[in-house]
Amino acid sequence: MSSVKDEEQAQIRSAYSSLVAHRQLAPRWGQRQMIAEVANTLAALHEDGTEASSSIAPGVEPDSRQQRTDNIAVVEAGTGTGKTIAYALPGIVISKSRGKRLVISTATVALQEQLLHKDLPDIQAGSGLEFSFALAKGRRRYICVSQLDRLLASDPGSDSATLLYPDETASSKAPGTLDQYRAMLEALGRGDWDGDRDSWSDSIPDVDWFAVTADQSQCTGRRCSNIRNCSFFRARDGLQNAEVIVTNHDLVLADLALGGGVILPPPEDSLYIFDEGHHLPEKAVKHFASFCRLQSTRRWLGECQKAFARGAQFLSSMGLDAELESIATELDDAAQALEQVEHLARQLLDEKNSGRSETGSPVEQLRFPRGEVPSNLRELASQQQGLWSALKLRVNKFSTTVERHSEDKSLNRDSEEFEQWLRVLGAMGARIDSTLALWVDYALEQKESGLADKADEIDTSAKLGRQAVPPQARWLARRSFDQPTARSADHDALIELHSSRVLAAELLRERLWCRAAAVVLTSATMTALGRFDRFVLASGVPENCRQKIVASPFDHSRASLRIPAMASDPSDSRAHTEEVLALLPDLLDSQAGSLVLFSSRRQLNAVYEGLSKSFRDRTLCQDDFGKAELLRMHKDAVDAGKASIVFGLASFAEGIDLPGDYCRCVVIAKLSFPVPDSPIDATLAEWVEDCGRNSFMELSVPEAAQRLVQASGRLLRTETDDGRITLLDRRVLTRRYGRAIIDSLPPFKREFQRP
Repeated sequence: MSSVKDEEQAQIRSAYSSLVAHRQLAPRWGQRQMIAEVANTLAALHEDGTEASSSIAPGVEPDSRQQRTDNIAVVEAGTGTGKTIAYALPGIVISKSRGKRLVISTATVALQEQLLHKDLPDIQAGSGLEFSFALAKGRRRYICVSQLDRLLASDPGSDSATLLYPDETASSKAPGTLDQYRAMLEALGRGDWDGDRDSWSDSIPDVDWFAVTADQSQCTGRRCSNIRNCSFFRARDGLQNAEVIVTNHDLVLADLALGGGVILPPPEDSLYIFDEGHHLPEKAVKHFASFCRLQSTRRWLGECQKAFARGAQFLSSMGLDAELESIATELDDAAQALEQVEHLARQLLDEKNSGRSETGSPVEQLRFPRGEVPSNLRELASQQQGLWSALKLRVNKFSTTVERHSEDKSLNRDSEEFEQWLRVLGAMGARIDSTLALWVDYALEQKESGLADKADEIDTSAKLGRQAVPPQARWLARRSFDQPTARSADHDALIELHSSRVLAAELLRERLWCRAAAVVLTSATMTALGRFDRFVLASGVPENCRQKIVASPFDHSRASLRIPAMASDPSDSRAHTEEVLALLPDLLDSQAGSLVLFSSRRQLNAVYEGLSKSFRDRTLCQDDFGKAELLRMHKDAVDAGKASIVFGLASFAEGIDLPGDYCRCVVIAKLSFPVPDSPIDATLAEWVEDCGRNSFMELSVPEAAQRLVQASGRLLRTETDDGRITLLDRRVLTRRYGRAIIDSLPPFKREFQRP
């Protein structure tokens, strides 16, 4: 297998030296290590000039190809490594040399914007490398001129293309909203706006924005009369010449769900860098989940009937009379059958009588243990599968006929009506597909995680978890409303059916790892308890892929980790909160910035309310302001010489950059153990226990350790930072798992007080 070519090595070294000199940086050993690891991984895509990662032996199906391991790397890069430079330089050089495209994907908008507006321009200016880059966004970030035109029509309610997702989004049609729509249309006409939501000067609620956008199913593509003015297609065309594409995990997953190469370059032609890569498995699980809202789906079926009735004359002219009669019956049958499912679902939920969730959210859930759907519900799901399969075939026939007639130049017909119906039928087809997927899944008889079939192949070691297939998580949910709303006008509670994989391993293995030319996944927290096992299990990357831990260059002895003497145990919520309140004033920095992290909103609020007024006056709580605004206020206060305190939850434990005086003190109220109360987490924990293992030690402890590393990483952000981290949870000293958690932390000075 060939490695990095001599000319590529020379170009990477030259670019690195130039950039370091240009930005007056000190070369970092860890950064050089990571550059070498990334370069070797990305260069592994070729063998004797062929693309080894996508090569298949004659007569062998793609899914049976041999999984490569040397073209996939998982790199944990400690804070201060400078990982953007470490992956961008070799990525740019090798992608250009090998005729590939470099796709850099992030989990957050903040990092995406930093790459686009700061990091890549800096590299372009200082490295001597010549490359072009562009930002890739999904369709929903761009306005659809056709949707905007129709919505501004004098009587949009009579349009056969009326939105067919009444449960999800519908424009308010308020005068102010319509005025904003007109302003958008005028700005597009003048060329003052590119149709990108992020570049529109005024804020616009999601409900109003999505009403003037189109997804993949609603877009008629090159058949659209507004294709020349389409903001999305202009932006996508701009990607064709970009050598580096900056995007996000959600768009990568959306493209893979469409088969790959629809919005982004095909995986076989792409070198992927997943920054904040530890988020990818969780996002993949959510992206490929399926659900059905029973009441709103029945209303949607009614909207479909109305749409077909309004368009009967137009559709009949194409010889679809018989299909019109049939689909009216099929839509009605499907709606009536849904009532049976709803009745049974309500009965099952009533029998459980679980009440409201701990957070006060009016949601009841009934998880089916091991994903096994009750036989009576499974029978109804099988019936639904047949009905929705028939609907799928019928709508496909409508689409094929309308498309054929729209392309017949001999017919003198209104092209706009064809376009409207292609859009409507596309939206119908997409919703039918997603709903059918739910019924197909619920109609299956769940096997016991594949354990019986593999009993003679595996043992009860950790190997079991990687070979056995976990069950689907399946559950019912009931959402109640205290007051009638547009979504609950005809019911005081909405019933939902859900299904989801509990791990993304197979999904990512099939759609990404086996197809991509090369992949690097990186973040500051890829390991748990110093090992990559947890990420390998969740993501499905090959166990023997490249794995590298690059230590942070920071001097961690400049910070201390303190665990004070405490009488309470965090399991006693009230006593622990009272003790946190008593200790906290003495722990906060009285002259600079402090960050206090909680694992629950309830404790955050209780501690805030218990503080004296003087402390409350200088404390900023998450959710009281937007994150960007809160951090700005905090920095302004510190810049003015005042002490400022930030109270935050999990989202403030990573991705927050408060160097120097902005954060001299981090207080962590308690270890953040994931509670397997979500159906997905509970099913995964149940499966691990069924495998003869300890779910708490295998799932909860590693994740708690990873979260503690992330939280403690908020303190040292530059080489000159110092300060103190205080953990108000003595379980790391008193429980058998504590030593492993402590050992997974950077080498801070330790101040452990005896009770």
